[in-house]
Amino acid sequence: MLKRLLVSLLVATPLFTSMAHADAKFESFIQTLWPRVQAAGISRSLFDAAFAGVTDPDPAVLKLALTQPEFTSTTSAYLEKAVTPIRIDTGQQMKASEAALLSAIEKKYGVDRHILLGIWGMESNFGKDKGSMSVMRSLATLIYAGRKKQYAREQLIAAFKILKKGARSPDNFTGSWAAAMGHTQFIPTSYLAYAVDWTGDGKKDIWGSKEDALASTANYLAKAGWKADRPWGWEVSLPAKFNKALIGRSKWRSVSDWMKLGIVPANGGKFSAPQADAFVMIPQGIDGPAFLVTRNFLSIMDYNFSHSYALAVGHLADRIRGGGPFVGTWPDLNFDLSFAQRVEIQKRLSRLGFETGGSDGRFGARTYEAIIAYQKSVGLPLDGKPSAKLLERLQNAG
Repeated sequence: MLKRLLVSLLVATPLFTSMAHADAKFESFIQTLWPRVQAAGISRSLFDAAFAGVTDPDPAVLKLALTQPEFTSTTSAYLEKAVTPIRIDTGQQMKASEAALLSAIEKKYGVDRHILLGIWGMESNFGKDKGSMSVMRSLATLIYAGRKKQYAREQLIAAFKILKKGARSPDNFTGSWAAAMGHTQFIPTSYLAYAVDWTGDGKKDIWGSKEDALASTANYLAKAGWKADRPWGWEVSLPAKFNKALIGRSKWRSVSDWMKLGIVPANGGKFSAPQADAFVMIPQGIDGPAFLVTRNFLSIMDYNFSHSYALAVGHLADRIRGGGPFVGTWPDLNFDLSFAQRVEIQKRLSRLGFETGGSDGRFGARTYEAIIAYQKSVGLPLDGKPSAKLLERLQNAG
């Protein structure tokens, strides 16, 4: 789990891979980390033990940092790989076999057990892929050559504090390329803030204890604002004449108010929390499925800052619960735009005050919301579609 930074699903690269050749410059660089680590109260002996055998940067870390699936694929493509029949089936098996544990955690923290199962399945395939990369080597690599230097520096100090507490030994301190660890992939700072000892054995063991890991995740979501009286959201059908200017996270209304505007669940059922506030989200454009999401959706995004991830967790949870697939059809996205043009659209929208959530060339929920808001501001039809014509209008806007 990466708060404000997403976690790759590809976490199974073997520990200390590609370390046959020492890199003198990298070894010297590691020594430059010592003063800051020492200032955090870490002993020299622990510093040396943590980096024992770490002699070169991990190329897999740098590669995976550039291919994070939540940000490099469309929502529909991501969902296809994330919410699979085997993952749904395994989740239902775990729901039955771990019923007592899940019930107790749900009672204490008020977090839906299906959401916990969804995160567990997404993060480590229910404990099968917890990550076997060296946490210290991964973080040192990111500081040395990655684009997440500040993140990695913060996590490095937290990682040393975990080692100092004895929660893990240096020779068995493993995780993903971004140092996300255990059954539900906590990054070091989140471990320090939210990990709990559910089993009462004196250790907060998110690596070896699914009990500690699931309870820690529930604690995290509860602290992030999860409310037990509402779901993450619903797939919805928008009325034919729906005012598209109401789409987006700045347009919060109660579910009952959305109902008055003609929004209904796409599967024909009823909304279970009419009192909850929610906003309309279109993760793949106005022609694709639409969702009414509550603040619980944002709690999942706090765990991993990606709309695709949060939607996948919510949908996997619903499928484990017994729900069906999404009703709407995901549209093919064949933009008549180059990658550079897509990036330019995002940059120009953000420059004009219509936040796209980044300039990565990938159009997700935030970009579509920004396009609609811009179109509304200049009196254009609200189709929410990126195009060369839209780019030209943005270029002329300065």
